[in-house]
Amino acid sequence: MSLERVNPAQLSPATGFSHAVVATGGRLVLLAGQTALDGEGRIVGETLPAQFETALGNLLTAVAAAGGAPGDLARVTVYTTDVADYRAHAAELGLIWRRLAGRDYPAMAVIGVVRLWDIPALVELDGIAVLP
Repeated sequence: MSLERVNPAQLSPATGFSHAVVATGGRLVLLAGQTALDGEGRIVGETLPAQFETALGNLLTAVAAAGGAPGDLARVTVYTTDVADYRAHAAELGLIWRRLAGRDYPAMAVIGVVRLWDIPALVELDGIAVLP
């Protein structure tokens, strides 16, 4: 199995994401949306970066439980209730991503939403992984 990250020179530089990811071989894992829920089912963290760290950790826990690793993520979608706040914290969120998931960035999108399932949730991540 391999994931090839493709970032064409004709597109704006990919910073913190890949423009395309080509997967060959392997098993497809569809990952449900993960928020900052703790093991008791409560949202933890008051700020978007704090919630992002927990939500990403939860997503990576699901990947690991399926037999994968952060580098197996081919696609991640981030849903946030405040895109301006997400942009304001982009550098900090990037540091969190690199600390937890490394520098192999999947294809990504950030989508602004009115609210998430749990009202205190500020961010949710879902994704697709391709495992060997």
